[in-house]
Amino acid sequence: MQKHLPNFITLLNVFCGCVATVFAVLNRLEMAALFVALGIFFDFFDGLAARLLNVKSDLGLQLDSLADVITSGLVPGVFMFQLLAMSQSGGWNMNGAPFFGESGVDVISFLPFFGFVITMASAYRLANFNLDENQVSSFIGLPTPANALLIISLPLILFYNGSDTVNSIILNPWFLVLLTLLSAYLLNCNITLFALKFKNWSFKDNALRYIFLIISLVMIITMKFLAIPFIILFYILSSLVQEKFYG
Repeated sequence: MQKHLPNFITLLNVFCGCVATVFAVLNRLEMAALFVALGIFFDFFDGLAARLLNVKSDLGLQLDSLADVITSGLVPGVFMFQLLAMSQSGGWNMNGAPFFGESGVDVISFLPFFGFVITMASAYRLANFNLDENQVSSFIGLPTPANALLIISLPLILFYNGSDTVNSIILNPWFLVLLTLLSAYLLNCNITLFALKFKNWSFKDNALRYIFLIISLVMIITMKFLAIPFIILFYILSSLVQEKFYG
C-alpha cells in the first residue's frame, strides 16, 4: 500500500492543476494561484514521500512530469493569456469574466495566445528532464514549479502590491511578451541550478539551501508577492555563483 502513496500525492497535484485551470480560464486568478501553490506543495511532497518510503519508480517519474505539465505548464500559460488580454483591453480584473466577446468566441486579439509559449516550453523541458539522468542533485534550467510561481505572482502583485508604476509595467504587452520569451529560455537553458533536496539536516552540507530559504522568507514577509520575482532572480544568481566558485 505504501508504494502507491507517492503516486496518490502526485494525483492530488493533477487535481489541483485541473481546478487551477478552471479558475484561470474564468479569470479568477487569485483562486487559481492558490491551487497552483497547493499543487506545487504536493509536487514537492510526493518526491519527499518516495524518498522516505524508498519506493521511487519510473512510473512515479513519468506521472510527476505529467502532473507538472498541467499545474506548472498549462496554468501559467493561461495566466499569461489573461494578462496579455488585460494589456489589450486597457485594464485588469482579478475576479471578472474571461476576456472573450459576448458571443463567447470572439477573442480580443491573437496576442494573448502567445502566452501558451510558456506551456510549450514547459512541456519540452519536462520531456527532456525525464530523459536526462544528470539532474538528480541539481537542475539544468529553471524548474517548472519555480517558473510557475514567477508567472502567477504577476496578478497577485497587481492585487496586493500594485501601484500605478508597477501596474503599468506588468500590464505592458511588450513586458509580458519579453517575459514569456525569457521564461521559455530559462526553462530550457543550459544553466545549473541547485535543488532544494536535503539529504540530511546538516547546515554544513546544506548551507546554500538554508541561506536561500531564510532570505526568501524574509523577502516574502517584507515584500509580500513582489518578493517572488526577486526570489527567482536570487535563486538563479546564487546558483551561478555556486557553480563558478564551488563547482
